[in-house]
This record gives sequence, structure tokens and C-alpha cells, in this order.
Amino acid sequence: MKIFTRRKKLFAGLISAAMLFSVTPTFAQEDDGEIITEVPTAIYTWVQSTARANYWFNHLHMGYRVKDDGTLDLNTLMVPTVCIYDNVQIEDVIQKRRWRKLSTKGYDRLAGRADYLKFDLPKGTVQVAERVDLDDTWAPLDKDVSGEPLELKSLPSKDIRYNFYRTILEWARAHNEEIIRRSRGTLSEADAALEPNEMPINKIFIPPAEG
Repeated sequence: MKIFTRRKKLFAGLISAAMLFSVTPTFAQEDDGEIITEVPTAIYTWVQSTARANYWFNHLHMGYRVKDDGTLDLNTLMVPTVCIYDNVQIEDVIQKRRWRKLSTKGYDRLAGRADYLKFDLPKGTVQVAERVDLDDTWAPLDKDVSGEPLELKSLPSKDIRYNFYRTILEWARAHNEEIIRRSRGTLSEADAALEPNEMPINKIFIPPAEG
């Protein structure tokens, strides 16, 4: 799926971004010299576009937290996401960093950000556990780990995060068995005996679709 374009030098290959963002998009050179960022849809699911950005989540690496004993924590869902900016949003991010007296080194190549979301299913909260600014090769520029848990019920329906988080949770609910199989840990005996409707993902409040 093609998204916002920017004129840049050709970058080849795949470069890791951060955390679970290990599979990155490729960059293709067009005849007019523009680079088109392509997000691989076999790995990422597109959710929405705004005037300033495109929002995706990594369904392939979505998974449950693994406890110290190697069992899965079905209460905690971890979801890598990416947001690709247009040029106006890029300039806005750079200006805000200047106002806050933060380094803008490498930000002339800013392309977007990667958010690592942590859903606490019993509490009905979501937290941006880590936010990483990405350049146009998806290499990290800077990171922020100051995100605080946010109650899903507190989000107004017009907030851009409302539909994004709702879509992620709906996908997780529909593909829970697949997520469990792909997660690196194993189910405890107690969790393995749970009925589907007893799974935390099936009990969490999911904001309703607008309209």
C-alpha cells in the first residue's frame, strides 16, 4: 500500500527500528527521484489515515507478555505500531523539538514514529510504553518512555486514538488463539483451562464503533 511520498536518496534493504519493530518497510526509487515508503501488509494492518499521518499495527508481532517463569500473562497485550507522517507533520515535530530545546540531529530525515503499546486488559488501560522517532530507513532517532496508562473509557470518540485502539483490540479478540500460538511463552495450566469467554481479551471493554 503506497502512502505519503518524500524526495530523498535511495535506501536499500531492511533496517531494524527498535524493540519488536524488527521487520521494516522497503524503499523504492521512482523515475522522478521520489522515495515511496511501503509498509508490508503481510506484517502490518492499516487502520486509518488522517490529513497528517497513516496508522498501522504490527499484527505479526502482537503478543502477550511473558512472565519470568515462561508462562504468558494473558492480562497484558503488547502491540507494536507505526505512524507514518506527511511533510507538514514532520515539520511540526521538528519545530516542537526546537521549542523544547531537544536535539534535531537526523530529523531532516524523520519519517514517522513507532509506538509500543501495552494494554492492561483487566484494568481497561493502554500505555505507550515506548515511543521511537524513526528516520526514512526506520532507524531510531530518539525515544520516549514517559507514557502513562490511559483508561480506554476516557477517550472521546473524536480522538484519533479511539478508533485506532478499538480496531487493535477487535483484531486481537478475533485472533486470540493465533496470538497465543505466536507468543513466545506457554499457557499456565489454569489459563489453558479457561473457556474462551473467560479470556481477558474477551472481557475487556472495547469502545464501540462510531455511528
